[in-house]
Amino acid sequence: MTSSTLTVSKSKVKTPPLQVEVLGSKTLRQAAKRVTQINHELRDLVAQMLRTMYSKDGIGLAAPQVGILKQILVLDIDPENPATAPLVLINPVVEAQGDTLAVGDEGCLSIPGVFLPVKRPVQVTVSFKDEGGKLHRRVFTDLTARVILHEIDHLQGVMFVDRVENPLALAQELTKNRFSLADVRRVRS
Repeated sequence: MTSSTLTVSKSKVKTPPLQVEVLGSKTLRQAAKRVTQINHELRDLVAQMLRTMYSKDGIGLAAPQVGILKQILVLDIDPENPATAPLVLINPVVEAQGDTLAVGDEGCLSIPGVFLPVKRPVQVTVSFKDEGGKLHRRVFTDLTARVILHEIDHLQGVMFVDRVENPLALAQELTKNRFSLADVRRVRS
């Protein structure tokens, strides 16, 4: 994994610096805009996103989830390990996806309590800039690929529930957790 140059504690804070939008928010359904300038303000936003993600027990967070329509996402699939650096992707572009698909349970900080199976490619090639402005082109697999694709969906106004193939399970989980099925916008995988 690419190491972040940001130093952010993985410990939880009682009040995360950013508010996480939840299913039903109009912001979550809008397309994010490309980042045109990588500067101190952007790095500060990334650090706040990371602190918020860690405080909410997440492994990924996209800027639209905190009300900011910019193409920024952060992830850390090993949040319990202080030695593992988080990954920051700015203006990520999926260049290729592997042919092998796998079904795995997904959850989302914007839909707390809901966990459902989603089919995604096991491998993905992504180009992106890091928080220092350096361009990368990397191949990611397994859980990292899943999290990146989940977060990139957020940049396009798509949420994981839109990709759930079992309508009955989707309806049951959303209802149980007090979310509206009317807020789902089905997409084909």
